[in-house]
Amino acid sequence: MKKLNIYFTAGIPALEDTADIIKLIQDSGADMIEIGMPYSDPVADGPVIQKAHELALQNGMTIEKLLSQLKTIKDNIKVPVILMGYINPVLSFGFEKFCKECSESGVSGLILPDLPPIEFEKNYQHILKKYNLNFTFLVTPETSDERIQYLDSLSSGFLYAVSSSSTTGNENTVLKNENYLTRLADLPLKNPVMIGFGIKSKEDFENVTEKADGGIIGTAFVNVLLQDKDWKKSAIDFIHSIKA
Repeated sequence: MKKLNIYFTAGIPALEDTADIIKLIQDSGADMIEIGMPYSDPVADGPVIQKAHELALQNGMTIEKLLSQLKTIKDNIKVPVILMGYINPVLSFGFEKFCKECSESGVSGLILPDLPPIEFEKNYQHILKKYNLNFTFLVTPETSDERIQYLDSLSSGFLYAVSSSSTTGNENTVLKNENYLTRLADLPLKNPVMIGFGIKSKEDFENVTEKADGGIIGTAFVNVLLQDKDWKKSAIDFIHSIKA
């Protein structure tokens, strides 16, 4: 069975909705949950998730607030929770303090796309190990085989394969990268490969995960939270439509 990872931005539609959304994602059958930590300059993200970040920041979401929300529900969450964000707010918070609090809040891994691998190896890898946190690097169709294997060797939990060289939610179809998906499948990687960026439907999910271990859905799910007044029902229906 292919794994489904659902992403959403913490602090939307309202500041206190985070716990409800996490429970909803878990109860609807997703295999992991990726939570975006809002940031004023989310460079890897497209307009929908940028808008979500803006709203979340307006609502008052902070790293501190998110970690305290996670602590209140950690005993009820049985699927892996991954925090995705950018390095600056984490450094402002204090990297080791952040990892310690993540560990105490039931977080199992981190994705920080703008943390260079060399920096990670030199300064941060030992801290993540100390607090038993996974760390996931991203690869793209332009990443060489050699570098994919290097980033895989540094990653734990899973390797995040960006389906196309663009920001999240880009309209370019993700299904044109047959060569790339085959290349990933043929490499001797230690981590499961999860494909992300551009998956909007069950058909997309099945197509891109044919040769991978699972898929990550972000923009399409965030859209439901942003656009639908009755987002709880719509969100459940959306996840069921992928997992059915």
